[in-house]
Amino acid sequence: MLRILALDIGDVWIGSAISDPLGITCKPYKTVTRDNVNDFLYEVVSNKNVTTIVTGIPYTMSGKEGSQATKTAFYLSIMKKALKEKGIENQIKWATWDERKTSKYALQTLSTNKRLKKPSKESKSREHSIAAAFILQGYLDNRAIYD
Repeated sequence: MLRILALDIGDVWIGSAISDPLGITCKPYKTVTRDNVNDFLYEVVSNKNVTTIVTGIPYTMSGKEGSQATKTAFYLSIMKKALKEKGIENQIKWATWDERKTSKYALQTLSTNKRLKKPSKESKSREHSIAAAFILQGYLDNRAIYD
Protein backbone atom coordinates (compact mmCIF):
# COMPACT_ATOMS: atom_id res chain seq x y z
CA MET A 1 0.00 0.00 0.00
CA LEU A 2 1.07 3.56 -0.66
CA ARG A 3 1.18 6.43 1.76
CA ILE A 4 1.01 10.20 1.67
CA LEU A 5 3.28 12.39 3.79
CA ALA A 6 2.50 15.97 4.80
CA LEU A 7 4.99 18.59 5.92
CA ASP A 8 4.48 21.67 8.05
CA ILE A 9 7.55 23.77 7.32
CA GLY A 10 8.60 26.18 10.03
CA ASP A 11 11.66 28.35 10.40
CA VAL A 12 13.34 25.78 12.68
CA TRP A 13 11.15 22.66 12.79
CA ILE A 14 9.50 20.65 10.04
CA GLY A 15 6.62 18.53 11.26
CA SER A 16 5.29 15.57 9.37
CA ALA A 17 2.19 13.43 9.30
CA ILE A 18 1.64 10.18 7.44
CA SER A 19 -1.49 8.60 6.03
CA ASP A 20 -2.74 5.12 6.60
CA PRO A 21 -2.10 2.75 3.65
CA LEU A 22 -5.58 3.40 2.24
CA GLY A 23 -5.15 7.18 2.33
CA ILE A 24 -8.22 7.75 4.49
CA THR A 25 -6.82 8.87 7.82
CA CYS A 26 -3.50 10.13 9.12
CA LYS A 27 -1.51 10.66 12.27
CA PRO A 28 1.28 12.99 13.34
CA TYR A 29 4.59 11.36 12.52
CA LYS A 30 7.93 12.99 13.28
CA THR A 31 9.31 16.47 13.67
CA VAL A 32 12.83 17.18 12.44
CA THR A 33 15.02 20.23 12.11
CA ARG A 34 15.62 21.79 8.73
CA ASP A 35 19.19 20.47 8.85
CA ASN A 36 17.90 16.88 9.00
CA VAL A 37 14.91 17.07 6.68
CA ASN A 38 16.57 15.77 3.49
CA ASP A 39 17.83 12.60 5.19
CA PHE A 40 14.44 12.21 6.88
CA LEU A 41 12.59 12.51 3.55
CA TYR A 42 14.87 10.00 1.85
CA GLU A 43 14.35 7.55 4.72
CA VAL A 44 10.57 7.90 4.93
CA VAL A 45 10.05 7.76 1.16
CA SER A 46 12.26 4.68 0.92
CA ASN A 47 10.91 2.81 3.96
CA LYS A 48 7.24 3.81 4.21
CA ASN A 49 6.18 3.60 0.54
CA VAL A 50 5.42 7.31 0.36
CA THR A 51 4.39 8.38 -3.14
CA THR A 52 3.01 11.86 -2.46
CA ILE A 53 4.33 14.68 -0.30
CA VAL A 54 1.91 17.46 0.59
CA THR A 55 3.43 20.70 1.83
CA GLY A 56 1.44 23.27 3.72
CA ILE A 57 1.62 26.78 2.29
CA PRO A 58 0.89 29.51 4.86
CA TYR A 59 -1.30 31.92 2.93
CA THR A 60 -2.43 35.11 4.63
CA MET A 61 -5.97 35.23 5.97
CA SER A 62 -6.95 37.11 2.80
CA GLY A 63 -5.66 34.19 0.70
CA LYS A 64 -2.54 35.86 -0.62
CA GLU A 65 1.04 34.67 -0.50
CA GLY A 66 2.86 36.55 2.20
CA SER A 67 6.53 36.45 3.12
CA GLN A 68 6.20 33.15 5.01
CA ALA A 69 4.58 31.48 1.98
CA THR A 70 7.43 32.75 -0.20
CA LYS A 71 10.01 31.34 2.23
CA THR A 72 8.16 28.01 2.34
CA ALA A 73 8.01 27.76 -1.46
CA PHE A 74 11.73 28.48 -1.66
CA TYR A 75 12.55 25.83 0.92
CA LEU A 76 10.28 23.37 -0.89
CA SER A 77 12.40 23.84 -4.02
CA ILE A 78 15.52 23.03 -1.99
CA MET A 79 13.95 19.81 -0.68
CA LYS A 80 12.89 18.75 -4.18
CA LYS A 81 16.42 19.34 -5.44
CA ALA A 82 17.89 17.28 -2.59
CA LEU A 83 15.59 14.34 -3.38
CA LYS A 84 16.48 14.64 -7.04
CA GLU A 85 20.16 14.38 -6.12
CA LYS A 86 19.36 11.22 -4.14
CA GLY A 87 17.64 9.78 -7.21
CA ILE A 88 14.10 9.51 -5.83
CA GLU A 89 12.46 12.74 -7.05
CA ASN A 90 10.69 10.88 -9.89
CA GLN A 91 9.00 8.57 -7.36
CA ILE A 92 7.28 11.48 -5.64
CA LYS A 93 4.22 13.49 -6.56
CA TRP A 94 4.28 16.90 -4.85
CA ALA A 95 1.22 18.84 -3.79
CA THR A 96 0.60 21.96 -1.72
CA TRP A 97 -2.23 22.67 0.68
CA ASP A 98 -3.49 25.85 2.27
CA GLU A 99 -2.40 25.59 5.88
CA ARG A 100 -4.19 28.61 7.31
CA LYS A 101 -5.07 28.08 10.97
CA THR A 102 -3.40 24.64 11.25
CA SER A 103 -0.89 25.96 13.79
CA LYS A 104 -3.75 27.43 15.79
CA TYR A 105 -5.59 24.10 15.73
CA ALA A 106 -2.39 22.30 16.74
CA LEU A 107 -1.92 24.63 19.71
CA GLN A 108 -5.53 24.05 20.76
CA THR A 109 -4.98 20.30 20.53
CA LEU A 110 -1.85 20.54 22.66
CA SER A 111 -3.53 22.80 25.20
CA THR A 112 -6.24 20.22 25.85
CA ASN A 113 -3.52 17.90 27.11
CA LYS A 114 -3.66 18.53 30.86
CA ARG A 115 -0.11 17.22 31.37
CA LEU A 116 1.36 20.15 29.46
CA LYS A 117 1.57 22.94 31.99
CA LYS A 118 3.74 25.29 29.94
CA PRO A 119 5.17 25.29 26.41
CA SER A 120 8.39 23.34 26.10
CA LYS A 121 10.83 22.60 23.30
CA GLU A 122 9.19 19.18 22.95
CA SER A 123 5.66 20.58 22.74
CA LYS A 124 6.80 23.23 20.24
CA SER A 125 8.27 20.58 17.96
CA ARG A 126 5.19 18.36 18.46
CA GLU A 127 3.02 21.29 17.41
CA HIS A 128 4.47 21.06 13.89
CA SER A 129 3.64 17.36 13.47
CA ILE A 130 0.09 17.98 14.71
CA ALA A 131 -0.23 20.89 12.26
CA ALA A 132 1.03 18.56 9.52
CA ALA A 133 -1.75 16.10 10.45
CA PHE A 134 -4.35 18.86 9.99
CA ILE A 135 -2.79 19.69 6.61
CA LEU A 136 -2.82 16.05 5.54
CA GLN A 137 -6.34 15.31 6.72
CA GLY A 138 -7.63 18.31 4.79
CA TYR A 139 -5.81 17.08 1.71
CA LEU A 140 -7.10 13.52 2.15
CA ASP A 141 -10.67 14.68 2.66
CA ASN A 142 -10.54 16.72 -0.56
CA ARG A 143 -8.18 14.56 -2.62
CA ALA A 144 -10.80 13.37 -5.09
CA ILE A 145 -11.27 16.97 -6.17
CA TYR A 146 -7.56 17.58 -6.75
CA ASP A 147 -6.31 14.25 -8.13
